[in-house]
Amino acid sequence: MLLLAFSCHSFGQIVINELDCDSPGIDNMEFVELKSDVPNTSLNGYVLVLFNGSDSGADSSYFTIDLDGFTTDNNGLFLIGSDAVAPFPQFLIAANVIQNGADAVAIYLGDDTDFPEGTIATQTNLIDALVYDTSDSDDTVLMGLLGVTEQISEGSSNNTNSIQRNNDGSYTVTTPTPRLLNDGSGDVFNAISMSTTQSQFVEEDVFDIVFTAQQNVTADFEFSFSLDNYGFNTADFTGNTTLTIPSGQNTVTTTITLIDDTFDEGDEEPLVKFSNLQWPFIPYNNFLKLRVVDNDFTMAPFGTPINSTYGIVASTQPNGYYNSLDGLTNVALRQALQDIIADPNVVRAQTYTDCIDILKEADQNPENSNQVWLVYQEQGRAKLDFQLTSVNTGKWNREHTFPRSRAGYYSIEEDEVADGIDVFWTTKADSLRHGNSDAHALRAVDGPENSSRGNQFYGEYNGPTGTFGGFKGDVARGVFYLAVRYNGLEIVNGFPDGLVGQFGDLQTLLDWHRNDPPDDYEMNRNNVVYNWQFNRNPFIDQPDMIEYIWGNMVGETWEQNLSIEEAQEFKVSLYPNPTSGRLFINGIKTETKIEVFSVDGRQLMSQVIDNNSYVDLNYTSGLYLLRLTSEGKSVIKKILIK
Repeated sequence: MLLLAFSCHSFGQIVINELDCDSPGIDNMEFVELKSDVPNTSLNGYVLVLFNGSDSGADSSYFTIDLDGFTTDNNGLFLIGSDAVAPFPQFLIAANVIQNGADAVAIYLGDDTDFPEGTIATQTNLIDALVYDTSDSDDTVLMGLLGVTEQISEGSSNNTNSIQRNNDGSYTVTTPTPRLLNDGSGDVFNAISMSTTQSQFVEEDVFDIVFTAQQNVTADFEFSFSLDNYGFNTADFTGNTTLTIPSGQNTVTTTITLIDDTFDEGDEEPLVKFSNLQWPFIPYNNFLKLRVVDNDFTMAPFGTPINSTYGIVASTQPNGYYNSLDGLTNVALRQALQDIIADPNVVRAQTYTDCIDILKEADQNPENSNQVWLVYQEQGRAKLDFQLTSVNTGKWNREHTFPRSRAGYYSIEEDEVADGIDVFWTTKADSLRHGNSDAHALRAVDGPENSSRGNQFYGEYNGPTGTFGGFKGDVARGVFYLAVRYNGLEIVNGFPDGLVGQFGDLQTLLDWHRNDPPDDYEMNRNNVVYNWQFNRNPFIDQPDMIEYIWGNMVGETWEQNLSIEEAQEFKVSLYPNPTSGRLFINGIKTETKIEVFSVDGRQLMSQVIDNNSYVDLNYTSGLYLLRLTSEGKSVIKKILIK
């Protein structure tokens, strides 16, 4: 067996011809290219394995590609890379998969099931291997495991090189040459590119797709393409998808008309892809992703967090959901509440990837059903723009209101699977890891803003400059929920940096909760998450309970609010409070009288508004009272002017 492995390693039919493990910027141009001694060779029976040479990787496999069903081209080449690589790869992988080193890539006789993640590198059934780096120290252990005597450096980080195999088996580091033989020989291909003048359209738009060959064709060349992708198909457009580049020319154009139907199918992404290119014609680029914005989106009957409404969305809590809390105080109240929202016989935990679907529903923009509402930026973004790569600009992702590094929860491999609402983990109060995917405390967030917040406490982080702050009560209640739901988490005064499980600042979170009460948007997301997790955020259903656990009612006996009291309550939110002068008022649905009083009872201002607005309080620093009156209901708020 050892002799066979050595022979295959030295004289194998398939070798690693070229590797680009690192490229400038977002590192999306990396690829690996295989070469067969004979053109158009079947790759059946071969498997490509990538090994991680880092301390944490322990010289074991992290990515595997089963090559069954594929063949090399007329030059004996087979290119594996992301859709950003040109010419277009014969096998697609996501961008930034190939690690920079010291690592290895190897070809084996076998199947992908022979190399589950974490398999130690081996010479058994090895055909060829390349151990490489980007100016890193040699991984002699990995070299020994693969029987390799030399580790090849591609260059320093963000280099523009690739590692290329010479005909004698040595390597050269030079400019990348994907789908070209490294010595410059071989058949010449004619790569065809596709392009549009823009990438986003609206139903009923008309646009052109231009196809251009690198060289003029010597005879009429007919080819086809499609735009099908998930729900987008031939029912969504008209236009010719079988084209001919005339002899002696190198370009052809087709016009596509998007059909304006009356259905809300959601925004869609047609994918322009070649159907039947034959050598010497190959795709220069392919899978060109476009965006079609559906103009039939729906609007919710309730407002966004910066245009709050109240009383439209009813809680879906079961009858008597909180009855066991009545008459309790202090620790007994908190424990009884945890017994409800962490009941292992009822409550479900979903995967972190499932939470993408949960947030698309729970954080749906009330003003556009095809968007999510970004928590800190306070604006909508297309649901399709979820971040899938290392590039977060213009994308949204999942924000942990109680950051992972502060809480001590984390992802596991199973978190990478979206297995749906009916597949779940049993969970309990001690299941802290499940806090990682608890949707009550996750929010759709702008990618760069998520990075800007980092793991700062609220109070240290107050949101982007110029936003209304309508998210503040929402995120505060998410953090308060986690502190009761999971053992090991607590809300404390100040900023307890470095103490895992503790989160601050308590006073800031109380202020945010008091000044931004739960609205219809929050009640709707509570209902959505309850449908998945079978538990609720009680501080949305019963916001006053926060005062009994952390606030100014600690030690008092809890009794549920009667529904008639809730119906009579005039709910508005005021922010920021404290204020430097301008005070925004949210929750106004009808004509409302606003009065401002000094603490000694003198009326300083009176005016009427009929929708969400703001007032300028140009008074000296201190405490003031603001009374709002509408339809026989009244509420008095304390306002602090800085």
